[in-house]
Amino acid sequence: MKKWQQWVLGLLGVYLVLLLGPLAGLDISRVIKEIAGNPEVLIQQLLVGLVNGGIIAIIALGYTLVYGIIELINFAHGDLYMLGGFASLTVIGWFGVQDGATFLKALPAIIVSLLVTTGFCAGLNVLTEKYAYRPLRNAPRLAPLISAIGMSFIFQNLGLLWGGLKSFVPLMGDNAAAPKSFPDLLPRIDLLQLAGIKTGIVFTSKDLIVLIVAIVLMVSLHLFVQYTKLGKAMRATAQNRDAAKIMGIDVDGIIALTFLIGGILAGAAGLLVGLYNNTIVFTMGFTAGLRAFTAAVLGGIGNIIGAMLGGILIGLLSALSDQYLSSRWTNAWVFAVLVVILAFRPGGLLGENVQEKV
Repeated sequence: MKKWQQWVLGLLGVYLVLLLGPLAGLDISRVIKEIAGNPEVLIQQLLVGLVNGGIIAIIALGYTLVYGIIELINFAHGDLYMLGGFASLTVIGWFGVQDGATFLKALPAIIVSLLVTTGFCAGLNVLTEKYAYRPLRNAPRLAPLISAIGMSFIFQNLGLLWGGLKSFVPLMGDNAAAPKSFPDLLPRIDLLQLAGIKTGIVFTSKDLIVLIVAIVLMVSLHLFVQYTKLGKAMRATAQNRDAAKIMGIDVDGIIALTFLIGGILAGAAGLLVGLYNNTIVFTMGFTAGLRAFTAAVLGGIGNIIGAMLGGILIGLLSALSDQYLSSRWTNAWVFAVLVVILAFRPGGLLGENVQEKV
């Protein structure tokens, strides 16, 4: 795309944002007055956006890993994350842990749930790659894309079926499609109040735990890809599969490893969201998957750091839109900003050459 075409698209995107503002009832002067009058609300929303953005970034990493290796948009990844939430609720239900349980009593259930959920999602993702995507690897790009959409519907209906198994899963309800309550097991200690800081801002130990886990997962993945032998093999496969095969790299094994890591991240995100929001539903994979994929594209699809950055930005934009505009306009604002950024940076914020991202 030529430079002048990028500028034209960018100006059209800016015009779209300016047009969307009045239609959505956005009054810039009102927002400025609200921020100046109560800056604590702004800080609170930034903290909420940061935590939610960390969760979105974890899911986005699954999208960007798979695309960076085989250039496939795995639309089933969001619904895999949803199944991770159901798997974690199932394990916790077997332990019989309910609301009000102390963190020490709930910790064994959380640890076992994390291990089972990540293993389940990783295995399911590897099987999906082997039987749904691998046979279509050399087919026209539309074929694996349709296959990914089909797997998304399969996973979503599996979640719907799972939600109705009350006799098998103690914490499930009679209505399969209804949201499921997730036990509130993480401590809610107000850290600012504990530190003696008197303010209207609330930042609890629950927020900190989720944020720390998200950061650890993202940093660990980055270090693994950049500094381990398997990570170098993943980067070589992403750059040129044929050359990697000539150099003795097991390309099929590396691709399977990529899906395995993506499944682990999806399972961990499912457990985190359940513990943080205390509710799951079989449709939550669509919304989270859409925002996570948007974050991956925004940061530069195939770029690990870009996916992290995109997830944080999406989380912050969503939180600010919910507070100062309206939650029903949040998705519109997020995608309007995406259009503007991609008009000037078609490869995303950190994207340059998609073939060399992972």
